[in-house]
Amino acid sequence: MSDQFASLSQAESNHSVSELSQPLASGSGWMKFVGIMFIIQGAITAITIVGIIIAWLPIWIGVLLMQSAGSIERAQLSGDAVALKEALAKLKTYFVIQGVLYLVGIALMVLYFILFGAIFAAMIKSGGFPHTD
Repeated sequence: MSDQFASLSQAESNHSVSELSQPLASGSGWMKFVGIMFIIQGAITAITIVGIIIAWLPIWIGVLLMQSAGSIERAQLSGDAVALKEALAKLKTYFVIQGVLYLVGIALMVLYFILFGAIFAAMIKSGGFPHTD
């Protein structure tokens, strides 16, 4: 089996921007799809009063993905190095945001377990669950 991107492992400095951006450009349709889904998620989240506070985040993520997909397509078609750099910078921002969100989620989960563990321990210490006779 041959890898369609095997030439990238032997990258030389004379490879064109079009060649280097081809693997990412081939996935730009999926990037746009995921971007649109994030924007829709943000719009649905904004419908609620509490959701309007955090709705900007998925919308921002969706816009970043859409812009990155457009830039990578431009880089692949025209060989524009600046467009390739812009696409990669937007993808970096996307992954940083996702990483921070995962860390916040993990921290909230730990707090959740601590809180409910303390509540459960207090219930056990006070004689267990209330009984109705």
